[in-house]
Amino acid sequence: MYDIGTRERALALVAQGRSLNSVSRETGISRSTIRSWQTRITPLPRIQSTPCSLCGPTGEPPADKASYSYLLGLYLGDGCISPGMKAGYYLRIACCDAWPGLIEACVTAVEAINPSKKAYRVQAVGYTSVVGYSRHWRCLFPQHGPGKKHERPITLAPWQQALVDAHPWEFVRGLIHSDGCRITNWTTRLAGGERRRYEYPRYFFTNVSADIRRLFTDTLDKLGVEWTQCTRNGRPFNISVARKASVALMDVHVGPKH
Repeated sequence: MYDIGTRERALALVAQGRSLNSVSRETGISRSTIRSWQTRITPLPRIQSTPCSLCGPTGEPPADKASYSYLLGLYLGDGCISPGMKAGYYLRIACCDAWPGLIEACVTAVEAINPSKKAYRVQAVGYTSVVGYSRHWRCLFPQHGPGKKHERPITLAPWQQALVDAHPWEFVRGLIHSDGCRITNWTTRLAGGERRRYEYPRYFFTNVSADIRRLFTDTLDKLGVEWTQCTRNGRPFNISVARKASVALMDVHVGPKH
């Protein structure tokens, strides 16, 4: 960091008609630095690090508990945390472009939980990554670790479980929005000697991690939502909600993606 006197002396030499090369050789200051001073001589203000609530003196969870519970569901399904500049990290949530409402809800949640209150979109082929930069994502999501989620244990910290218990539908909605769907299923039945087609709505949640599936089904149990595990090709990755009353309850609190 150069003081203002050094900056003024370097610019005074340039003002005498000296080239940037000669001023740089005389002062030991790079040409790019001197050139930047020609645009702005005063230093830019330092960006202060924004502490998260967990790093504060009281160690409190995020203030917007409902948004956190929703974002936790999104992160466990389609999120990742990766190292960024200096000591910071990027939180990325992959959202399908077919669901613009989901993208907006994700942006709102990231802005609510990110200590800087910022989020931005990065367009890819067929999906949009909602990204937030912070030094504190590992504090807020201690499930972060090396490797894929289904290859390591996934458990909630006590404070996270308390937030999920307080806002269970937000957590379920985040999981469905990331790795779930609401579809119209159909079957045929004999009625009056005729085979007729019947359609009915159904929710699916698919995740390779047994721990994440268990977090989903444990929360459904507490909400009184009936579910079954569907094995496809010998793989128990799918959780189904098909009972009429349970689907109606999910429709009230979750609903289809949009």
